Amino acid sequence: MRQLIALVVASCMPLLADFSSTAIAQTNSVFQATVGEPDQKTAEVTTEQLRRILADHSGIVLDTRPPAEFVAGHIPGARGLKGGPTQYLDKVEQMVGGDKTKALVLYCNGPFCQASKRLAEQLIAAGFTNVRRYQLGLPIWRALGGPTVIELEGILRNFRADQTVVYFDARSPSEFIQGSLPGAHNISAEDLKSPGLPFDDFNRRIVLFGRDGADARRLADAFSKRAWHNVSYYPGTFESLSAAIRDK
Repeated sequence: MRQLIALVVASCMPLLADFSSTAIAQTNSVFQATVGEPDQKTAEVTTEQLRRILADHSGIVLDTRPPAEFVAGHIPGARGLKGGPTQYLDKVEQMVGGDKTKALVLYCNGPFCQASKRLAEQLIAAGFTNVRRYQLGLPIWRALGGPTVIELEGILRNFRADQTVVYFDARSPSEFIQGSLPGAHNISAEDLKSPGLPFDDFNRRIVLFGRDGADARRLADAFSKRAWHNVSYYPGTFESLSAAIRDK
């Protein structure tokens, strides 16, 4: 475990800066790391494996954290579980339509979080046969440049309450001039420059939005190659976000 943390810390410096193909090659092993807990009842997947699973839809990725945490930021493509932990087992059975052979990958809040491990063991006891965990969890996913999604509910909960959040609009300058969210900054994925970038705090929470989810995701991918790692993007349209903010 200590070796994994040391590996992640050592790798994050070149990884989260402007990195070249050489830097990627030098730090590739961190994407293949797992926590490696002893006596595991379910296998772990690496960051590299999770990326592949999300890309080819070869498994259902489950966020085992509470719903409030899910809407505030989750791995793109992951599914949340509504209700409380006592209801999660029934929710998963409904999700797979009773097919307990379907591939499942669970994650939560990092190496020391036990939520995914507890649910994985409950699923195994209930007869599920293909359950794995991304025990590195959301913090390491983010540290390694993985994008996260923030749902509309998560934005609305914090938009006026948390003045430390920085919002970036990925739309064109002409669209931005016509109106954006109050306090938002315009920025381009092709030229990641803006006076609003928080160079004084690379842990600052950043929320991205654009014309639509694809527009915001492009910007998120650009941010993933820079030092900011507390970055989430909104997967909906600007119109839906703007209307929700006006109505709040």
